[in-house]
Amino acid sequence: MAQHGKRYRNGRSLFDREQVYSPVEAVRVLKEMEWPKFDETVEVHFRLGLNVRHADEQLRGTLMLPHGTGKETRVAVFAEGDKAREAEEAGADVVGSADLAARIEEGFTEFDVAIATPDQMGNVGRLGRILGPRGLMPNPKTGTVTFDVGKAVSDAKAGKLEYRTDRGANVHLSIGKKSFDERALVENYAAVLDEIVRAKPSAAKGRYIRQITLTSTMGPGIRVDPAKTRGVVEELDEQPQEAATVPA
Repeated sequence: MAQHGKRYRNGRSLFDREQVYSPVEAVRVLKEMEWPKFDETVEVHFRLGLNVRHADEQLRGTLMLPHGTGKETRVAVFAEGDKAREAEEAGADVVGSADLAARIEEGFTEFDVAIATPDQMGNVGRLGRILGPRGLMPNPKTGTVTFDVGKAVSDAKAGKLEYRTDRGANVHLSIGKKSFDERALVENYAAVLDEIVRAKPSAAKGRYIRQITLTSTMGPGIRVDPAKTRGVVEELDEQPQEAATVPA
């Protein structure tokens, strides 16, 4: 069994692993934990009561967080001509067509989002075995196959998130950085929760949200009350807000 470090064990001692916490309580516990030498990403993990073997019980979509993710997103765009120039003007990090596809086949994967115009799917299609497992394959359902490349690039740079259920009916999303203040993290959490609730498949049966865990990159998971789907931000307003904390 893997042994956790002292920082992890100290963090785990701050809360009861068997207890479920309100979102505000969970955020506060997480921010009390000792900082590593970098600004950790804060993640939320949902375990859902879905049978993802059925197509009508799978989740896939996108959302924008009110306070962004705190992460610089690198965007690759498959486009030519005016659309390539539009992508560059919107801030795309790399733009190309067949040449970009060839670079990726040779091992280039230094980007977080891939966007393509519909006429480029011939070039993109052969990259499925590379981009698919990394969750980078452009898809019209998530707005990454589009002729409106300027907006797609701007949205990606602003922190637009894509989510989908994995094989175990789990959804994993980043909601910011540990240096974000409480309100930013709680409001981002509330936005994600609202989206997961909104996206509930009509075919879903039984308890939908079975477990929610909040964690940071190096920290232990804190169980969040899955029944707490309303009044998340209002709870924060009932208590004084702490100042932002940034690691040295």
